[in-house]
Amino acid sequence: MIGVIGGSGLYEIEELDQKTTVLLESIYGEPSAPVVIGSIGNLEFAFLPRHGLNHQLNPSEINYRANIEGLKRIGVDKIVSISAVGSLKEEHEPGKFIVIDQYIDKTFTRKNTFFEGGCVAHVPFGDPVCRALSDSIIRALEDNKLDHFKKGTYICIEGPQFSTRAESFLYRSWGCDVIGMTNMPEAKLAREAGICYASLAMVTDYDCWHPEHDDVSIEAIHKVMKANNSNAHKLIKSLSTSINMNEKSCGHCSSDVTDILMTSSVDNDQRFLDIIKTTKINNES
Repeated sequence: MIGVIGGSGLYEIEELDQKTTVLLESIYGEPSAPVVIGSIGNLEFAFLPRHGLNHQLNPSEINYRANIEGLKRIGVDKIVSISAVGSLKEEHEPGKFIVIDQYIDKTFTRKNTFFEGGCVAHVPFGDPVCRALSDSIIRALEDNKLDHFKKGTYICIEGPQFSTRAESFLYRSWGCDVIGMTNMPEAKLAREAGICYASLAMVTDYDCWHPEHDDVSIEAIHKVMKANNSNAHKLIKSLSTSINMNEKSCGHCSSDVTDILMTSSVDNDQRFLDIIKTTKINNES
């Protein structure tokens, strides 16, 4: 099953056939919303609106652990994240798409791991997205002739405020391509759970650094977002033919818990065993 996590403006997928609504369960609390499960072609999709059905959750209020663990429980082993972002480079014009390949995490209030309180694991994250799944997204973008970049660095800030002009110039000096508020710790948790994760960023504005464009406004974002979301629906429909589901995992994103777990024994605490079991970090069904 392919999970699609929709960002700002993307709250449903009309293209799904045979839809059913499922309440996600998680030991970490309440996920953002029920998921809608349906099919496109021969593939099954599970759609989750990241901010809730009415966009009632700000980026720091999203229960990322519950979302990822809940999706894992229902059998999702690939996640396509779709997010609205601001551009930090001239060439990344509003309306363009960027397939993210790197992150800088500047969040500071969010629960960003399943391993804590007596159970420690160190998870490789040098290549934070699934290359195979990202390539599938690129093929879908090419099939739909959507203007895009095949890679880019996403800096994730805490929000919900946009960055200051000084911060925007700082992030540009770091070489960041886009700025957003939601892909962290989502991508980290997906890696811990052994889920292939790829991110499609939809540019809505130039943040506040560009001298020839106004500062970020909700009105401007909504205008571009409407066109972006129309193209996002085309892309999601194309994923049914571009994604190769012959193999359960790409082999890059999944980790055997024995390789990453540092704590010598968690046998006496069922909670930690449940974390390992329910997130299926060893990629077992």
